[in-house]
Amino acid sequence: MSHLRKSLYRVLETSAGKRRGISLAFNLLLITIITLNAIAIVLHTVPEYDRQFAVLFTDFEVFSVVFFTIEYIMRIWVCVENEKYSHWFWGRLHYIFSTSAIIDFLAIFPFYFTLFATDLAIVRILRLFRIFRLFRISRYSHAFRLIQNVVTEKKEELILSTMLVIFMLIIVSSVMYYVEHAAQPDQFSSIPATMWWGVTAMTTVGYGDIHPITPLGKLLGGITAILGIGLFALPTGILVSGFNEHIRDRKAPQRKVCPHCGKEI
Repeated sequence: MSHLRKSLYRVLETSAGKRRGISLAFNLLLITIITLNAIAIVLHTVPEYDRQFAVLFTDFEVFSVVFFTIEYIMRIWVCVENEKYSHWFWGRLHYIFSTSAIIDFLAIFPFYFTLFATDLAIVRILRLFRIFRLFRISRYSHAFRLIQNVVTEKKEELILSTMLVIFMLIIVSSVMYYVEHAAQPDQFSSIPATMWWGVTAMTTVGYGDIHPITPLGKLLGGITAILGIGLFALPTGILVSGFNEHIRDRKAPQRKVCPHCGKEI
């Protein structure tokens, strides 16, 4: 049983060793099913296709859920082969609450819940959770892993820049409320309501449903739009620098050092 679990772990979680071909084939099969699920979710919302292929959509959904359920159970069973989850109980519990396992669970949970749900609104909302199956591709895509690594490494800078944007939003919305409230009490009725204007101004979207009409309000709106461009460029610059660092590290020649003398080979 231990040998079977180890072999299955190599197929599910790694692509090295004697099982590399089987692992690659399984990953391709999984990516294909996930992609077809995404297509089915999109086409299911087209009334014409939904009427014509309703049975096909249902059968494919059942097949997908059964496939993903078996895979989810197998991953929980074999996760103890990883040193991080080596304990037979606590290791598996730790794995269940890992990010990848939660995504796997959310991919199948809506189907089983809707079998017992009677509220159609809840059923419709939970069906939307099927889109989580798309996130499972990230485990097999180098691009997604690169994005994840960059965000993880730059999370402190991203949090700081996000907080700066939030503080700026609160400040400009508060000032604009006191400037425009007397002229437009219905539009700028409160600071939270004015924050909608702040978001559209700082992102330079400008829907136009709420806009200042006083000279001072227009001046503040223009300053906010200009500042918003710079503020929202901060996270972009942080992510770009992170991508450049990762790409530079990948392309840099690997330095080999002799373990005995410490010199480069």
